Amino acid sequence: MLGVSEAPFRRHPAYAKGGRERYGIGADLPARLDVCLAEAADPALPLTARAARAYLDVCFFHPFDDGNARAAFLALAFVLAREGVALDQVGPVRRIARYADDPKGALALAELLAVLITATAGRPGSGGPAGRPSPGPSSLRPPPGTA
Repeated sequence: MLGVSEAPFRRHPAYAKGGRERYGIGADLPARLDVCLAEAADPALPLTARAARAYLDVCFFHPFDDGNARAAFLALAFVLAREGVALDQVGPVRRIARYADDPKGALALAELLAVLITATAGRPGSGGPAGRPSPGPSSLRPPPGTA
């Protein structure tokens, strides 16, 4: 997916959005990302919050020299697929810029995922790999103030 056989964690600060965002580097950064991504498996959190969090963690830890947006979307899709959910449209997730210092934007992403999952579940032939219908919107919405 990233065009290389192995993608080591970047070794230098990274920049995005034309240099307006800077992602630092530190020896503990890979371990911190691992901890954050492990939280995407916590069943106590709503699915949309876990998927949005995994996406944003990869975006803003910016672990690779190239391919971070693709890797972030793959992390989001993995979290959803692990719960038997597959989106039939992803354009809105990929087209909207996300900012590291925007907690309302993080919540908006979780809410967008709930809308996309609900729309997918309502279409004929939708459902997870086992043919199960996708979970309904009430089980997908993050609690107020979380993302």
